[in-house]
Amino acid sequence: MRVIAVMLFLISTVVLGQSKKELEAKVKALEAESSALKAETSALKAALEELKKSKSVELTAAEKKVGYGLGVLMASNIRGQGADSIDVEAMIAGIRDVYTNQKPKMDQQQCMEVVQPFMIAASEKRVAKAKGPNLAFLESNKKNPGVVVTASGLQYKVINKGTGKSPKLTDQVTVRYAGSLIDGTPFDSSKGETVTFAVNRLVQGWTEALQIMREGDKWTLYIPSELAYGERGMGGAIPPYATLVFELELVKVN
Repeated sequence: MRVIAVMLFLISTVVLGQSKKELEAKVKALEAESSALKAETSALKAALEELKKSKSVELTAAEKKVGYGLGVLMASNIRGQGADSIDVEAMIAGIRDVYTNQKPKMDQQQCMEVVQPFMIAASEKRVAKAKGPNLAFLESNKKNPGVVVTASGLQYKVINKGTGKSPKLTDQVTVRYAGSLIDGTPFDSSKGETVTFAVNRLVQGWTEALQIMREGDKWTLYIPSELAYGERGMGGAIPPYATLVFELELVKVN
């Protein structure tokens, strides 16, 4: 019996010894994992602080002003092409990789394969957004009483009917006019005064309308963008794809 008791004691000692070693190993592993997590947390906090700083750049040095200016110009250009929303931080990471000579995560071909379809879709969305209200206006307006639609898509309505002669393409005309967008925003006017233009030096919608008007006529013109300033618009006053509304009075053919 004594021998059996001794053997049981020895076995329990070995098992306990192994369990203790396993526990010590697990503790060390957990301590290492905890240290790694602390280090990662510290790194993330530092990165977050850097991001916070980047959102409010102090433009004290000329180099910073150049960098910031390039960022504004580039973003304005991209946004102007219809890309209203992009991952700004990812874009900054791409710029940083190039300027710090890091190997980019995508090569030129891969970049083009994702950027080109995105920009095409963004541009199409921008065009549809700009065209939509103008096309809807013309579609609705042509159903109004007195509105005439020509083969080109020009719409007009006679306000006062004159009896004088009609100008030719090579003539000059004296007119009064006031122009606005479809929402009523004015962009140009002769302010009640008369002005003289060459018929062949005007937007297509005007050139077409004037040649079928007579002296003394006063019309409202509804000019589709393709007969006006098209996809480019005109400065800040006339946006791309804008339908133009004019009150036009043909005073005299010169």
